[in-house]
Amino acid sequence: MEEKKKSAFWTKIRNRYRLVVMNDDTFEEQFSLKLTPLNIFILTGLVSIIMITLTVSLVAFTPLRAYIPGYESEINTRKELINLTLKLDSLQNELKLGSAAMENIKNIMSGNIGNDTIPSPVSPKAENAPSPSGKAGDGVTPSREDSIFRAQIESQDKYSLAFSERKAGKESISSFFFFTPVKGMVTASFNSAQEHYGTDIVAKENEPIKATLDGTVLFAGWTSETGFTIQIQHSNNLVSAYKHNSVLLKKAGQFVKAGETIAVIGNSGEQSNGPHLHFELWYNGKAIDPQEYMVF
Repeated sequence: MEEKKKSAFWTKIRNRYRLVVMNDDTFEEQFSLKLTPLNIFILTGLVSIIMITLTVSLVAFTPLRAYIPGYESEINTRKELINLTLKLDSLQNELKLGSAAMENIKNIMSGNIGNDTIPSPVSPKAENAPSPSGKAGDGVTPSREDSIFRAQIESQDKYSLAFSERKAGKESISSFFFFTPVKGMVTASFNSAQEHYGTDIVAKENEPIKATLDGTVLFAGWTSETGFTIQIQHSNNLVSAYKHNSVLLKKAGQFVKAGETIAVIGNSGEQSNGPHLHFELWYNGKAIDPQEYMVF
């Protein structure tokens, strides 16, 4: 009986059937196809396998996997953790450097500078005698270089934002301490090939513009192309220019200190298309890139 059932089953799935497509009006045969249940099963299985393989390949080897719920968030989380770890490491290094720099500055300003010579024994009378630095009772005779350095520090303005005046031709521009005129976003950098001899910085409305170094105002006025413009002559044949301002706060001939407000950011002049500062630096008659010496 079992053999008869098996024989009948295989006979049924191998029976041929004919699929006919006919014209409903004329009953004319348009298309016919001979099929068996076994062929239909095999064809369906092959199509299913091909579709599953294509789907797995697309998900595994193409960016479509990013659209799977939960997959993209895991990748983003991993990237954010890596970035945060790198930032934390950088911040820790910067904090250590900043702390060390502040400690050194405090020691210099307070006169706690290590001696570069071995002190000789002093008598009790000498311990109470005033030292070359002007302090009595320190018991240590500083070196000649240390005395000169202390005198220079004490003679300078403790709250000045710039270095003391330099003799022309004695020091390079890299030794200058530049004060950033305005903090903002740089929209156009220095490009001499395109005759753009400065840096464009976009900042908030009514933001004050500050002098980058000590100097004397050469020009403070209006031009049709650059609007309200101010130019300052510094030491070592260095000139700074501030263009497209809305208001000028200094006049030609006035002396300004580094960090002193000289103008207000604006949108004046034909060459301006929005509130920003066009800042230029000229050294020995040649335009230089401000971004090489300061961060905006």
